[in-house]
Amino acid sequence: MQVILRNDVAGLGKRGDIVDVSDGHARNFLLPKGHAMKATDGAIEQAARMRRSRDLKDASDRDAATTIASTLVPKVISISAKAHDGKLFGSIHEAEIVEAVSAQTGISLDRKVITIDEQIRTVGQHRVTAALHADVSFPITIEVVAEG
Repeated sequence: MQVILRNDVAGLGKRGDIVDVSDGHARNFLLPKGHAMKATDGAIEQAARMRRSRDLKDASDRDAATTIASTLVPKVISISAKAHDGKLFGSIHEAEIVEAVSAQTGISLDRKVITIDEQIRTVGQHRVTAALHADVSFPITIEVVAEG
C-alpha cells in the first residue's frame, strides 16, 4: 500500500515522502496514529507541497546552524571548576558547556546537540562536537580553569 507520511517516521521516511508499506502496517499503525494518509491523486499533490515546505525549512535551519557554527568555532569557551593538581573533582558535562556557551556568547544550544568524546576531567583545553543539523557539525573549544 502506498502512503504519504505526515510526520517523520524513523526507518521509513520524512514528512511528505510517498512510501510503500505493508497493508497491515498501514492499517494498524500508520493510519490510526495519524503518521500517514493513503496516497490518492489529491494527496500526492499535497505531499509535493509538504516536501517543498520541508526543504525550505531544512535550508533555513541549515543556514542558521552554519551561522552559529561560524560564531562558535573561533571562540574559546571558559569553564571554571574545582580542581587539585590539574584534576577536576568530577567532570564537565553537556549542561555545563551549554550554560557557559549561553553566558559567554548569548547563543542558546540544547544539551543534546553536544557530544563529548572523552570525559573532561582535567584542567586545560578540550574539544567537544556540536551537531546542530544533519549537515552541520563543528568543534567547540573548551578551556577548563581551576577555581580557587
